[in-house]
Amino acid sequence: MHREQWRKSSYSSGNNDNCIEVDDLCLGSVRDSKDPEGPRLRFTPDAWQSFVTAVAGGEFPGV
Repeated sequence: MHREQWRKSSYSSGNNDNCIEVDDLCLGSVRDSKDPEGPRLRFTPDAWQSFVTAVAGGEFPGV
């Protein structure tokens, strides 16, 4: 098992509602901030970068 270093988005309100956290030590690992011991999703680094790029580029209206 790898070390973990979870980080919430700077856009989060800070009260743990509707947030995901990303693992800075394992690109593409995400979890629900309300359930830190719950399941994690893991994406390949390329898939994660494509997702982040699409979000930043406005490809998901309303997000």
